[in-house]
Amino acid sequence: MIRLLVVDDSALMRKLLGAVFAAQADFEVAVARDGVEALAMQAAFRPDVITLDVNMPGLDGLACLDRIMLERPCPVVMLSSRTAEGAEVTLDALGRGAVDFVAKPTGAISLAIEEFGPRLVQKVRAASKARLRPTHRLVERVRARHIGAPGPAPRQAVHHSAEGQARQVARRLGGIVLVGASTGGPPALDALLSELPGDFAWPIVVAQHMPGSFTGPLARRLDGLCALAVQEVTRPVVLEPGHVYIGRGDADVIITRRPAGLGAAPAPSHPDHPWHPSVDRLVETALAHVEADRIVGILMTGMGRDGARSMTEMRARGGVTLAEAEETSVVWGMPGELVRAGGASVVAPLDTLAAELLRLVP
Repeated sequence: MIRLLVVDDSALMRKLLGAVFAAQADFEVAVARDGVEALAMQAAFRPDVITLDVNMPGLDGLACLDRIMLERPCPVVMLSSRTAEGAEVTLDALGRGAVDFVAKPTGAISLAIEEFGPRLVQKVRAASKARLRPTHRLVERVRARHIGAPGPAPRQAVHHSAEGQARQVARRLGGIVLVGASTGGPPALDALLSELPGDFAWPIVVAQHMPGSFTGPLARRLDGLCALAVQEVTRPVVLEPGHVYIGRGDADVIITRRPAGLGAAPAPSHPDHPWHPSVDRLVETALAHVEADRIVGILMTGMGRDGARSMTEMRARGGVTLAEAEETSVVWGMPGELVRAGGASVVAPLDTLAAELLRLVP
């Protein structure tokens, strides 16, 4: 039985979400009207997972999330709006420790609950099994116990791995790095990309499962955190070294061959691929234009199996694939499927992936 605490200041939302989860045989549900009540309920109810509204009076979603993660860490799924402001706040929440988020439908929630509800149930089930890293915000948790207030989260240094199991990729021009992620992906992308130099030799293309209103803010956020130049792919572009290209949400990102070199372009989502931007479609289109031994694939945290099939094929054709290790993945779905399929050249913790990539693409 999954013990779920629903936190929302809207009586209608509490009623609708309570009914959605009450209809599932594996949930026990409690509700809270605001952040203060949520903290009291967490201590009494001891939930396995919490859904937390971003916008609440008094102790808002971010402040409540801070208290949860610093005092009694628990998997949290944020409920956010699809606006640009909502996206920025949600990405901030993911950086503070939230496991995942679901964007609320626009318009009348009561009319959209049949579509919105199953997606939320799926994400909450996955979050209930999510792995919270013991070291996440550890310094702040210690400070909060002694001082009673959270402080800014320090950026963690990456401890580079000295060991490697895959062959070194030849130093040839025209190579590309493909990255796939889903649940837990934005903070993982931060950890990976912030450790790469601005003159990294190959372009990096990212398929991060997200709604279309969130990938632009994600690209801008990463651009401010990394030495690399980061942009969202909203139109066809020529790929350049030292640049990261984030696929637009609710669509796919594909690799093309242009007169000036390799390119990336947005493409309408395809029914053969249930998650978007699709990692499998990204890799498939890359293999159509680039020799496999000039591709490095990285599959990071996320539920499902997107990317496992295509990256296994890529490795069989001579490419190198890195899978995030189970101990650092929020959800070891996508990278775990790659490992089980025999498609991972290297399995490495998140804090060593950048070092492995720099070893392969010096």
